[in-house]
Amino acid sequence: MKLSLLIVFVSLMLFLVPSRAQDISLFNYWHYYSDIQNALYKNHCHDVFQLLEKRKAEVDRIDTKEGWIERQKFIKDKMAGILRMFPGKTPLNPKITGIINRDGYRIEKIIYESLPGYYVTGAIYIPDGLMEKCPAIFYACGHSVEGFRVKIYQHVIVNLVKKGFVVFTIDPMGQGERFEYWNHKHNEPKFPIPDHEHSYAGAQCLMTGYSVASYFIWDVIRGLDYMVTRKEVDPGRIGMTGRSGGGNLTAYAGAIDDRIYAAAPECYITNYNYLCRSIGPQCAEQNLFKFVAGGLDHADFIVARAPDPTMIISTTRDFFSIQGTLESYAEARRIFEMMDSGERLTMVQDDAIHTSTRKNREAMYSFFQKYLDNPGDPADVEVDIPGPEELKVTETGQTTTFLGGETIFSLNKKIAGKDDGVLNDSRVNDEKHLDSVMTMAAGLSGFREPAYDQAPVFSGRYVDPDYTMEKFLVPGSGLYMLPVVLLKPNDFIENEIILMFDTEGMDHAVKKDSLVNQLLKQGYTVLLSDLPGLGSLGPGYLKGDSFIEGISYNQWFTAVLAGRSHVGLRSEDIVRIVRFIKNDLKIFGDISAISKGPVGSDLIHACTFEKSIMKICLVNPFLSFNDMINTRFYKPGYVPFTVAGTTGIYDLPDLMAALIPRKVLIHSPYQADGTYATNQKIQTELAYPAGTYLQQGLSTNFRTVSESEGREMYKEIIAWFQNQ
Repeated sequence: MKLSLLIVFVSLMLFLVPSRAQDISLFNYWHYYSDIQNALYKNHCHDVFQLLEKRKAEVDRIDTKEGWIERQKFIKDKMAGILRMFPGKTPLNPKITGIINRDGYRIEKIIYESLPGYYVTGAIYIPDGLMEKCPAIFYACGHSVEGFRVKIYQHVIVNLVKKGFVVFTIDPMGQGERFEYWNHKHNEPKFPIPDHEHSYAGAQCLMTGYSVASYFIWDVIRGLDYMVTRKEVDPGRIGMTGRSGGGNLTAYAGAIDDRIYAAAPECYITNYNYLCRSIGPQCAEQNLFKFVAGGLDHADFIVARAPDPTMIISTTRDFFSIQGTLESYAEARRIFEMMDSGERLTMVQDDAIHTSTRKNREAMYSFFQKYLDNPGDPADVEVDIPGPEELKVTETGQTTTFLGGETIFSLNKKIAGKDDGVLNDSRVNDEKHLDSVMTMAAGLSGFREPAYDQAPVFSGRYVDPDYTMEKFLVPGSGLYMLPVVLLKPNDFIENEIILMFDTEGMDHAVKKDSLVNQLLKQGYTVLLSDLPGLGSLGPGYLKGDSFIEGISYNQWFTAVLAGRSHVGLRSEDIVRIVRFIKNDLKIFGDISAISKGPVGSDLIHACTFEKSIMKICLVNPFLSFNDMINTRFYKPGYVPFTVAGTTGIYDLPDLMAALIPRKVLIHSPYQADGTYATNQKIQTELAYPAGTYLQQGLSTNFRTVSESEGREMYKEIIAWFQNQ
């Protein structure tokens, strides 16, 4: 019995793996390229750095007060467009859910609606014995599971209240009592840290063409609206501060809302030059849509505020680079000095990690006491603070279980739905729409027509009784080389080659998948390659706090900042490989291509730009960007294969339709949640390309096969290639 099992196992392995194709690696030989796993991220960083250099040159030329005022207008206009700001203000419907009386002050627990049905939990702290309106501080908490209830935040808030300030604070989305992805069975958040929830919802917003920061900022703006309705608050003396994620929100709101007279962002301001070189761009709300491509950087948040009082609070060992902080401060000083208000911009730093220090807190208290006209002792004192349970705003401890209401997913879905209607209207004029698809896809994905001006490197040959394997390094679209392996059977089909791209890499395609071997047996020459971020070219060191279920959102955010995408870069590289086949392998016959997994998105883009690929087979792709946006619990692994900002303009089905009359096979596709798509789902999502082919009398050239129909998937794929 054991012997028979061994024979079966050995036979299976011989079937799956070409005998000498197991050693398909290249970079164990080419040590110069040992950092190849980071090629994707570093390429996007290179784009970011070039854009920052252009921005710096523009800013360096400003030498008049009028020039700086023009810069401020530019910043505010750009941010308004980037944030897709903002809906008309609707009733806040504030409710006080409880009052806590403490020593020298009281706390009123608040719920308001920043948008209809979108609930925000917060608390307002009011000193006892007020005889007149007094200055107020909006305190923005950082990324914490408990929201504003964290001890250090409460320590700062109570110190400010003891010094005579009214303080208002809220839970940001995905924190405190506002978790939108809640595990009802276990009564806990779905994700372990708030950053994950921010990025999970935020990725869908970026796909739609704006940042989830819009909702974070809007919550603050509507919170300010509530503050100024309070009889205790002097609307002319409002400040804002917060650390980390709260520093991020303070920088945003301080640049946008003129009611914030004094702002003190803490442990956030740096610049993208050093951010990209260290921890990388962080979670979704800290990455505004095409922000760097729009000519902006962190210093612009401070520049936009001049001449209003501003303090940058920093620590020298923060993961937000202190060098970036110093450079942003120096740049912003120029406008403050030009406006004769140099003393209104200050910077304080302490020698510490990313934390709140006594020195920095006391500097902040003193800053607000001075500029909000509330003199007193700035000493940071020990105070008795309320606990998390005492500060609970809702009966259940979560808005999702207490009130239900809207979520960022549901709000974004409505916006995307309107955009999708625009796309459907465009599709009515089929000819005009398809003519524009290639231009739209190139522009939004950041695809650049590759120049083929560097020779490939031949890297060895294996000769087997049944086939020959050759290895090459082909110049990529950035400062990296693409590993390419050519497998040519002895009895090969003349002038016909199939490109194959596996999301899990070409090593997986050869060693753990039978399709390559079966194609060779049928006489097809197969060319395999890894693409940036995949196989031997990934995933790289950058994971960070937005590393969800094995996928780094941070790299994708970097591309979005620069106005590019993984998809655009990888489609460039696929085009480069086609040029290599034509120019160097001298194969001028039929070129076909197969993708396995979500890399099908890259392939379908490449085929739009490279018309010599005549047969396109997508195995296990996801169906559309639209499906990603409309699926609440989508598969994170699909995000790197999407293009931000395509909603209402084009989608994968549009690219499929634009391939007409070429032959397309979509085999066993997945829904956005990672499960196999049903026939009904496939028909719904791919109705447009199927209809386009049908109208042209070429319905047989566009075929879809669901997983239930494709039990012998690879036999069907080979039969399709053989026109059977």
